[in-house]
Amino acid sequence: MARWDPGAQERLTTAALDLYLEHGYENVTVADIAERAGLTRRSFFRYFPDKREVLFAGSERLPAVLREAVLGADPAAPPLAAVLDACDRLGTQLTEALGHDHVARRRAVIDSSAELQERERTKSAAVSAALDEALRERGTDPATATLVAQVASVAIGQAFRRWSESADASFTDGLHAVLDTLRAALADGDGRPPRA
Repeated sequence: MARWDPGAQERLTTAALDLYLEHGYENVTVADIAERAGLTRRSFFRYFPDKREVLFAGSERLPAVLREAVLGADPAAPPLAAVLDACDRLGTQLTEALGHDHVARRRAVIDSSAELQERERTKSAAVSAALDEALRERGTDPATATLVAQVASVAIGQAFRRWSESADASFTDGLHAVLDTLRAALADGDGRPPRA
């Protein structure tokens, strides 16, 4: 076999997802994944530092890409509109690149493991921090920037979840549904918690 197999990373990812779904994330080893993919452990570590990163590979680039998209948004757009437009465009590109089946299978594996859920929260915090930074660079006051970034980060996560649960809906549909739910929740009464 060639030292650098061009399909190795994809085979490792597919093998890992299959094994995680068949046996549970905790019960699968790097050796199991490599064997299923027809590769060696050494080959595995050329692509991934550990078995968790099979599920998160490439996500380290997302905060910087989102930051640049927000900085490139219409300068006149209000903070939330700038962030959501950037998230919608990038979310659509990402879902088209990954494909529904991959995201749905990945979601099922993450939902089954507290360790993976914690890793996903860490990645989500990095996205929120990047959005916060971009908004501040656009001139948004710090308190507003932080709030908008956190709300947008939650909306992105929920939109991906909705999209992964329905093959008939687009990422944009999921994002709009999340925003409609948020608007409805805020419109209930005056949007303020009851006073004691």
